[in-house]
Amino acid sequence: MYLASCMPGRTVFLLTGAGMRAIETACTMARILEPATIILEDVDLIGAQRDQQVVDANALLFELLNQMDGLADDADILFILTTNRPDVLEPALAARPGRIDQALEVPPPDEDCRRRLFALYSDGLTLDIKHLDEFIHKLEGVSAAFIRELLRKAAVFAAIASNDELIVKDDHIDEALTELLVVGGSLTQSLLGAQYPKNE
Repeated sequence: MYLASCMPGRTVFLLTGAGMRAIETACTMARILEPATIILEDVDLIGAQRDQQVVDANALLFELLNQMDGLADDADILFILTTNRPDVLEPALAARPGRIDQALEVPPPDEDCRRRLFALYSDGLTLDIKHLDEFIHKLEGVSAAFIRELLRKAAVFAAIASNDELIVKDDHIDEALTELLVVGGSLTQSLLGAQYPKNE
């Protein structure tokens, strides 16, 4: 979505989940409305290796490959494919020159980035955090989505505890961390990108 916001002169199609069944329609419209960008979110849902695919995924994968291969040389259509599982992608996606021109890995945010994300997602909140450096250190390995959800939950706990002014304090962050990392279990951690949080 950030990339799409940086391309105001292009028509953007975002396909995700069940919407991926509309690949052919989206590509047809993209040809009419070019310059256009087609974003397939979590492309591994249809682009997993063929021996690991679910029913109907093969047909969607072949449709995607056909659409990518069928573009005229002068077509101004950009495909952006995102995935959290590059290890399961079908090799044919990248095997033919011109299908995938560039692959970018977005690693978990480093310490400086986590600090900036903390500031970004706490915008509008009143904070009274005395041990911010410790929290930033504990959040090593988490995604931006995890930090956003952490601050959302901390704000909820602060609202529950407050009688008047909502102020997010250290204990609210601690409570939110406990809920996300302990109560939420491994599924919550995986969904929010917290595979390697530091709990010490």
